[in-house]
Amino acid sequence: MRKFLFNGSFLAAVFGAWSVVQTTRKGPRDWRVVLMWVSWGISLALAIGSVLQDDEEARALGEK
Repeated sequence: MRKFLFNGSFLAAVFGAWSVVQTTRKGPRDWRVVLMWVSWGISLALAIGSVLQDDEEARALGEK
């Protein structure tokens, strides 16, 4: 869990959810809201994938 909490891309994706939630609550309901949620989901998936790949590479090199 620590590897996620200290990763910058993961933190940026999680904090990015705040702006998406605020826009969803206060903004107009149209196709752009759906695209924002899809974009946020993709960025979160990429951040998680990056952390997992870094962890896998570190284990393969025997650093952990």
